[in-house]
Amino acid sequence: QVQLVESGGGLVQAGGSLRLSCAASGSIFSGNAITWYHQGPGQEREFVAGISSYLTTYYADSVKGRFIISRDNAKNTVYLQMNSLKPEDTAMYYCAARERTVARNPDMYDYWGQGTQVTVSS
Repeated sequence: QVQLVESGGGLVQAGGSLRLSCAASGSIFSGNAITWYHQGPGQEREFVAGISSYLTTYYADSVKGRFIISRDNAKNTVYLQMNSLKPEDTAMYYCAARERTVARNPDMYDYWGQGTQVTVSS
């Protein structure tokens, strides 16, 4: 079992930055891939960025060059540094965990946090 708790969301102006955190407890954290998704009102959950247990990172095209995903296994935490934020980044952000490798399909994930809201004003 893995429990995930997101934090760090909030309201920011366009061009600003936020750092989201996904804190994990339960199973062996270092053996899990952690991925961030976002979901806007009435929209499907979309892949944002993921980091495997091997530290390989993946990004959606829409966030490449703006977002950075990283992990600190000693703190059981994954971070999503979000820079140059745009109004279209506004959504609820969720982190999810599965064994080893990143998958883009959200159905492949076993564990989810409850989300943190990010709102970017224009």
